[in-house]
Amino acid sequence: MLSCDPLIYPLTFKPETRPYIWGGRNLETVLGRKLPPGKTAESWEISGHAHGPTAVESGHWAGTPLPEVMATLGERLVGHNAAGMLARGKFPLLVKILDAQDNLSVQVHPGDTYALAHSNDLGKVECWYVLHAEPGAELIYGLNTHVTREEFRRAIDNNTLVDMLYSVPIAEGDVVFLRAGTVHALKAGAMVVEIQQNSDATYRVYDWGRIGNDGLPRKLHIDEALDVIDWDVVRPGLVQPREVARRDGLIRWELVRCPQFSLEKVELSPGATYVGRCAGDTFEIWGCIRGEVDVNWSGEPVTLSRVRFALLPATLGDYSIIARTPTVLLRATVPPGN
Repeated sequence: MLSCDPLIYPLTFKPETRPYIWGGRNLETVLGRKLPPGKTAESWEISGHAHGPTAVESGHWAGTPLPEVMATLGERLVGHNAAGMLARGKFPLLVKILDAQDNLSVQVHPGDTYALAHSNDLGKVECWYVLHAEPGAELIYGLNTHVTREEFRRAIDNNTLVDMLYSVPIAEGDVVFLRAGTVHALKAGAMVVEIQQNSDATYRVYDWGRIGNDGLPRKLHIDEALDVIDWDVVRPGLVQPREVARRDGLIRWELVRCPQFSLEKVELSPGATYVGRCAGDTFEIWGCIRGEVDVNWSGEPVTLSRVRFALLPATLGDYSIIARTPTVLLRATVPPGN
């Protein structure tokens, strides 16, 4: 039986921005957001990570960081699928927007075992949904050919690493799944939504010869990266969405299903409705990528416009999402065992 707890309602958050050197102003010029002066590289939309927790915008929890909400609500917020993460005191997922006006560093993320042993953090499996791509935009995605650890290290030392990396053209709506161990880099001219494990463990192997804001080359993590690179990720392909439902102005596509999270895309025609239920197993994160929707539940409806996100607690109960305009949404959940 689901609780009628007044502390349980759809949560929206105040984003936390990051001014990294590769960022730009597209969150303002493309998405219409108000930004602080200078470059904005990342906007952490829903975060329980200690490096940038996001605070609830309204209602009972207004101003409260997500980790504090989870500490109080526990399984009522995250669901029993995430009992392991709850025991660790970690919200399972982190949602960001990345605006690359310069190339990101070439990097790799570890899996859980290595990250916990060497970075005091979880591993980082992630997915990118391309929001905006300028003409010619591309990303680095895995290796161009099979190489050994020793060959890769020599290429770093000889400044020829780029020749070993696989570049993929991208366009709006493309989806990239990045398993732990995948060498990758978002390149200039792309803006993406990133859905990932709740982790900030990143190992840089190459940074294009850049100087950081302190006047020094940015730190690399070559030995750690060489330990975790998956040498079999060679010329991988972009995600091919799988249609799972089509009816009455609604189309659902499965994008990613992995042990850490599942991600769907939902397309709604004006007036079309998605009907769901948060029955205690998992929370749901909904992101409105295009258009505008109302999230209806037993309390006051919540409106999501482009590109905004809401966290539906695991014990919210019945809800429906009604499109005001032609709409594209992302829906993230966690499977059992998290």
